[in-house]
Amino acid sequence: MTLVVTFDLFSALLDSRSGGSAAFDRLGGERGWAVSGAEVYDEWDALNKAAQKQCTSWVPYPVLAEQALGTAYARLGLAGDPSPDVARLLASIPDWSPWPDVPDGLAQLAERYPVGILSNVDDALFARTQVADLVTRELVLTSERLGVYKPDPRIYEAARDACEGLVHVATSARDVRGALEAGIPVVRLKRPGHHLDPAGPTPTWQADSVHDLPALLEAAAAGER
Repeated sequence: MTLVVTFDLFSALLDSRSGGSAAFDRLGGERGWAVSGAEVYDEWDALNKAAQKQCTSWVPYPVLAEQALGTAYARLGLAGDPSPDVARLLASIPDWSPWPDVPDGLAQLAERYPVGILSNVDDALFARTQVADLVTRELVLTSERLGVYKPDPRIYEAARDACEGLVHVATSARDVRGALEAGIPVVRLKRPGHHLDPAGPTPTWQADSVHDLPALLEAAAAGER
């Protein structure tokens, strides 16, 4: 059985907070916002994740993102039209940088294993990221393709059905917990600003870098401890 490795996109592979915060900083600079782009991003990101969790049937990522931004503006007391503003935010995704270890690390990993993503994203948005060419196209498992958003167990079950021998590399608390609770072997890839869910299960295998993954992936696939 071939080991297949999937990654979360917006936390494990991309420094999304820096990229998204920069986009909101540009908006705020034009409008004289009294709050930083990072504050707006954090509020929007939390609301966007909550909207995905509450979404029982798939709707496009930009629709949920726009709803979340409207609520974020209201909570932060900011004037703005969420429709064009979320379009500008998502248009900035090609500028969101991968973490420094990703380009070389992912290329090296792909020499040993089929590598894909398992992410709450639309296909078109993923195709515009800086990591789109670093993974196997057939293993781009988006919420759009699978028809459900994390942390719904159905997305993990669909990924497992699509990829025999799957090991998922997750960073965010909801993704680590969701995959583990769905019975998928997980290697947690540590990233700044991300912490485990104290109420959730603790992953057996954790890595500081993509370069540290190969030995851990084999152990996770074999169920070793």
